[in-house]
Amino acid sequence: MDAIALNQANLAQLPANVAVPAYARGAHVASIVHIGVGGFFRAHQAVYLDDLLALPGNEQWGYCGVGLLPHDAAMRDAMQAQDELYTVVERSAAGDSARIIGSIGEYLYAPDEPQAVLEKLADPGTRIVALTITEGGYYVNQGTGEFDAGHADIVHELAHPQAPRCSFGYLAAALALRHQRGLAPFTIMSCDNLQNNGDVARTMLLAFVALRDGELARWLATHGSFPNSMVDRITPATTDEHRALLRDSFGIIDAWPVVCEPFRQWVIEDEFPHGRPAWEKVGAQMTHDVLPYEKMKLRLLNASHQALCYIGMQLGYTYAHEAMADPGIRQLVRRMMDDEVTPLLDEVEGIALDSYKDTLIERFSNPAVCDQLVRIGTEGSARIPKFVLPSVREALARGGAITLLAFTVACWFRYLEGHDEQGREMPLNDPYAARLRALALQGGADATALLSLRELFGDLCDTPPFTQAVGEALASLYGLGARAALEQSVA
Repeated sequence: MDAIALNQANLAQLPANVAVPAYARGAHVASIVHIGVGGFFRAHQAVYLDDLLALPGNEQWGYCGVGLLPHDAAMRDAMQAQDELYTVVERSAAGDSARIIGSIGEYLYAPDEPQAVLEKLADPGTRIVALTITEGGYYVNQGTGEFDAGHADIVHELAHPQAPRCSFGYLAAALALRHQRGLAPFTIMSCDNLQNNGDVARTMLLAFVALRDGELARWLATHGSFPNSMVDRITPATTDEHRALLRDSFGIIDAWPVVCEPFRQWVIEDEFPHGRPAWEKVGAQMTHDVLPYEKMKLRLLNASHQALCYIGMQLGYTYAHEAMADPGIRQLVRRMMDDEVTPLLDEVEGIALDSYKDTLIERFSNPAVCDQLVRIGTEGSARIPKFVLPSVREALARGGAITLLAFTVACWFRYLEGHDEQGREMPLNDPYAARLRALALQGGADATALLSLRELFGDLCDTPPFTQAVGEALASLYGLGARAALEQSVA
């Protein structure tokens, strides 16, 4: 049988083993704007809403996706050609399953149609604006925790408030329109991997808006809502192999499918003054305190991802499951979780930490997902300070161990040099790539130059137990090699 191109007209022709939207897509209103329509959003939040739309009485909800970056043009082309439909393939040892997601009803590409994006955000029917803009998209000075007003994006936005380019610029311009028109601000919902992500979004956006318009900032501070949330689903970047898998195994031609693990979790602070979807009906957990879940996930899952990816790339691995099959890396991850992070965590209602950690090891080791180490290591300048350093600070304050946490930082430093011990390139995708690479090459086995980055390390720059531990670990990575240094760290 020939493969079928994915679009609305062809849904009825898809194979019987592929689930399709069980609702009339045209009847749903795109009342949620989502900025940053990447793989994770499409494998996570859009799937939850797709499940909900299949239940009666939810016609008032739907997504309008917005892309801001130049590379989002390819996403725009793919999504619009497919009537905003796409395929989610869940992969596990038990096999693969595929379903078509229809919860995105519209996609706007901001560089080509900025006014349309602003009008959609300012529309009275837009009740929630959700964000997956990566950890670096909130313009936080990692060393001080304050807003980075000197960032090039922010300098541009303040100079050209009517010609926004970044998410904060669009949010501020749209909020200004709503204020002028007598409308309430939309709820701003961060779905990024940041502890207290809603609070961070509120603090950073208000700091930006205050520089732009003090009255608008006061209005937003009084009437705005920024719920916290915790999101979890391992989602590798889409590759041509994934497209071929979908074509060959399910008979579907999809320009931009998304592949993920079966596991998903969403914990949401229930603060939506203008209404929200009934996410709790489809497996999300609504709560008034997301923090314990966030802290557990960021410090165990996300920090462990950082631990396994940088040493994994240095040892020549490509995927997370390959790295986890290495006994030394597996021991590094488990011992860091057990010995250095778990003592810092509070009890989480409904969660048994030992079982949770067992599940993480199983998820990291899933060979069907093929999660790329390069993807996990993206934007380390934002992820190391968010996922690893909070445990370092808390452990030092309590007199706890930081050996493996410091080894993880040292592995990141070694990775920044750009090549593994066999001379193979380790690609660096980071907004501060040029500066980080220059400091890594300048310092080599000496961590001093990188440890001087106060905007990343803050007070830890002046904390000898941390700087000494990182320095010794980096010296061993260069002097002994990655394998011997790893064995030494877990001995």
